[in-house]
Amino acid sequence: MFKKLILTTLALMFAASLSAQTVDEIIAKNIEAKGGYDKLKSIKTMQATGQFTAQNGMVQGTITLYNKRPNKMRMNMDIQGQTMVQAFDGTTGWMIIPFMGTTEPQRMPEEQIKSMKSNADMDGVLVDYKKKGHKVELLGKEELEGTDVYKLKVTRKDSSVQYLYLDSDYYIELKMSTVIKSKGTEQMFDTYLSDYKEVDGTMVPFAIEQKKGDMLLSQITLSEVKYNVDIDDSYFAMPEKKEKAATGK
Repeated sequence: MFKKLILTTLALMFAASLSAQTVDEIIAKNIEAKGGYDKLKSIKTMQATGQFTAQNGMVQGTITLYNKRPNKMRMNMDIQGQTMVQAFDGTTGWMIIPFMGTTEPQRMPEEQIKSMKSNADMDGVLVDYKKKGHKVELLGKEELEGTDVYKLKVTRKDSSVQYLYLDSDYYIELKMSTVIKSKGTEQMFDTYLSDYKEVDGTMVPFAIEQKKGDMLLSQITLSEVKYNVDIDDSYFAMPEKKEKAATGK
């Protein structure tokens, strides 16, 4: 009995060790496929521009994305002469939504800030995941729209969960599924990545689709991605409201 128990325990320990090693091997290949660790770390800022559509094409406009180390991001969406802004300065998440009747900056809800903080990580969740306090598990291999993929479960330091689907041949992300908690309920949002192109030694998806179940939420088609452009930190900071700046109160 004891011998059987010991053998079973050793087998489980070996399986766990093999699984962890396999996860790290897959992550290493993912990083290499996207340009390599040193190359990714050499990128200090990024600016991407393109077009987007939402609500089945009823809403269209241009989009500009900005990232800066260590964890700053901003997204400008120009629609019919008005600009919607979502930004994170490393601590504060804020937004301007003129379609809601105001052009004043507003602080984001806490759950939305979590999402912005995640997107502000220029390297992506897998690079240095252990140092960041994340946990990554290999859930196995499955098929995604005719392509074999590795499915990884990422539990972030803040306990939020994301699933990554990596092409089993090229090791790049084809899909990311994020669990969003809102008002006590959980919802799954899927991001599909395609049309990868080489940009200064890195691989970047130029086509991005966001879905909730079978419902298409938005499509982004990038036209240009530039690295190490000059972006001042103040561009990510939440501006003062106009009336506050005018009165000094």
